[in-house]
Amino acid sequence: MQILVIGATGYAGRRVSTALARAGHTVLGLTRDTDAPAARALVTDEVTPVMGDFSKAETWRGHLEGTDAVVHLLMDMSDPIGGDQRLFAELLAAQERDGRRRHLVFTTGISSYGRTGLALMDENTPGNPDSPIGFRFALERELAASGLAHTIVRPGFMYGGPATTSMTGQWFAAAEAKNPVFFGDTAKRWSWVHVDDLADAYVRILDNPRAVDGETFVIADDQRITALDMQHAAVRAAGYTGDIALETAEAGGMMQMATDQDELVTSAKAHRLLGWRPRRIAFTDNPELHYRAWKSAQPAT
Repeated sequence: MQILVIGATGYAGRRVSTALARAGHTVLGLTRDTDAPAARALVTDEVTPVMGDFSKAETWRGHLEGTDAVVHLLMDMSDPIGGDQRLFAELLAAQERDGRRRHLVFTTGISSYGRTGLALMDENTPGNPDSPIGFRFALERELAASGLAHTIVRPGFMYGGPATTSMTGQWFAAAEAKNPVFFGDTAKRWSWVHVDDLADAYVRILDNPRAVDGETFVIADDQRITALDMQHAAVRAAGYTGDIALETAEAGGMMQMATDQDELVTSAKAHRLLGWRPRRIAFTDNPELHYRAWKSAQPAT
């Protein structure tokens, strides 16, 4: 199968692209600059970088030719709703041109639920429309109504590897700067997933996409400790022994506000339909290992 990965040079995108290539697929990784170090790293993993700017459909439309599936792992912060709507429209137009039914694996996330007040959420839990990123559930509904072949993935909070955009990476960096801050409710708990376990879920979906057409999967492990306890483990692994300052979620910006609640989910459906189970049990099993992985990925000074 030929697969176009949008966001291939990102944190999750690199691992997903690599996992798909190792599974025997021909993988095209969309990137603005095929000569950039992140794009060249894709080549090492037997992924082919292809040039295109997601915000400009005319630059990547041609890569849909001959493609059987598209994995979307990017949120265009300049136009998060319009960008995804253009993707849906481009896939529909390509299908009309050549009759090829491309399977879209569309990624959102568990923070899209917002504040639901539920102890445990799953694929059937309705999101709170007042969530700062609740629009992502509205996009899921648009996709479901479009007629496109698709599967929706809602990952938990990611960790592992370079932790580029992971909350754990931010915690490690703050610990090294001796200024760790926790934003919002100190009792909140989030579900997590190792980035390689997440990649495995995409491989399983694209092993037999017709079997999961129209399905939504929450992908997370069973870790249940508080986010503050997670941060304590992270900063201690980075060698910080002082206190963590407490601030309001508002002081941390939109993403801290969007995640300022319990976000615990069950992946029972993925266990049942995909045979997926996390191989990494919890970040707190070996936070020092994850700190070293993050540290090794930092640019030399």
